[in-house]
Amino acid sequence: MCFRPVRVAEYGKDAEMTYLLNIVYLLVAIVVSPILVWRSVQTGKYRSGWSAKLFGNVPSRDGDAPCAWLHAVSVGEVNLLTNVVKRLAQARPDMQIVISTTTATGMQLARSRFPDHCVFYCPLDFSWAVRRAFRRIRPNVLVLSELELWPNLICIARQKQSEVVVLNARLSERSFRGYRRVASLLRPTFRRLSLVLAQDETYARRFLQLGVDHSRIRVTGSIKFDGARTDRHAPDVIALRKLSAASKDQIVWIAGSTQSPEERIALDVYRRLSSRFPQLRLVLVPRHPERFHAVADQVVGAGMKLRRRSELQTPAESWPSDTVLLVDTIGELGCWWGLADIAFVGGSMGSRGGQNMLEPAGFGAAVSFGPNTKNFRDIVAQLLAADAATVVNDKAAMEQFVSNCIENPVARRQQGQRAQVLVVGGQGAIDRTISVIEQMLPPVQSIPARHAA
Repeated sequence: MCFRPVRVAEYGKDAEMTYLLNIVYLLVAIVVSPILVWRSVQTGKYRSGWSAKLFGNVPSRDGDAPCAWLHAVSVGEVNLLTNVVKRLAQARPDMQIVISTTTATGMQLARSRFPDHCVFYCPLDFSWAVRRAFRRIRPNVLVLSELELWPNLICIARQKQSEVVVLNARLSERSFRGYRRVASLLRPTFRRLSLVLAQDETYARRFLQLGVDHSRIRVTGSIKFDGARTDRHAPDVIALRKLSAASKDQIVWIAGSTQSPEERIALDVYRRLSSRFPQLRLVLVPRHPERFHAVADQVVGAGMKLRRRSELQTPAESWPSDTVLLVDTIGELGCWWGLADIAFVGGSMGSRGGQNMLEPAGFGAAVSFGPNTKNFRDIVAQLLAADAATVVNDKAAMEQFVSNCIENPVARRQQGQRAQVLVVGGQGAIDRTISVIEQMLPPVQSIPARHAA
């Protein structure tokens, strides 16, 4: 596979746009800075990584080995890249892999997931910060997860002769309409993409309409299918089962990646059902760490006993029926889903647009989610078409779903089996993705002298 070399002169006409973007970013920063300061004081967020974000002071890479820079915005994208990093390292042991992220929670998870790789905060899209980062990292390829298109980042990457790949690329209808409104401004950015690895044909057509040449678009499927685990007997899943004291005669209901008011709704449903079904157990896994304490207060306020995951250092002796388990740790939800008989995937009753429902589906849980799943429309459509998930529009529907799952265990297991079959059948995108990225990396012997300016 050959890619057209990019000459720096091609981007001379973009200097004014770069300066304009810098000014716009500065104005936006001035406007939002009071909000960020207030949230930092209130929640502890936005306190770290500013040297890298504002000035590009990322770690300098030693040596001239091939390098892939993978960018993951936050926790979801870090999870998505876990298998990608592992497979790339196996395929090219001579290559250096560096990972950037944007959020504090993403950084925390990335450092724990990739201890053998350099992890840093991605610079904001100020040209001076991006240029310094590229001088220090000197990547052969910049890999962006799903859709993180910053004009200066992509422009400077191509100036520095780094290929730019968007993996697991998706473009929702809403985002597509937004980009089309400013198509004249963003078309050069889309044209600079070396390769777009789209999740499906619909996303591929949208990238094509926004300016990506058809020869640079591949439909590879969704890596999320490959990232979904299926083995309930994996050691880490078994360890959590022992830690929580979940027994075989109990029915574990997990509400994961939740946001307000989903925890309150789940607690109300659990309180109503627990007297009828004493075998039911509830696990809450809020999406954002800053809400752990608030959710803990909700559990106690609902009259339930609270057990925190962070306080479970040794296996519990039992799991009483009036005790709610709050998972107040980062990065474990993928394992906890392996305990779920019934699953509710959060972010779907508010404005977020849903979270990854393939994780509980892969374990064969009876999966449910709210009506607002715009970020996962294609996956939701496949699950519903296969009768492998249930939409619960409100608290009453959630209660009915959980009740049905308990009263009809055969139907519950059958729905979970259909979900697991769908997940396994959708896997394979990661093989196609790794193959393409490998082709963009030069052999060690032929690395050109680059990024000197």
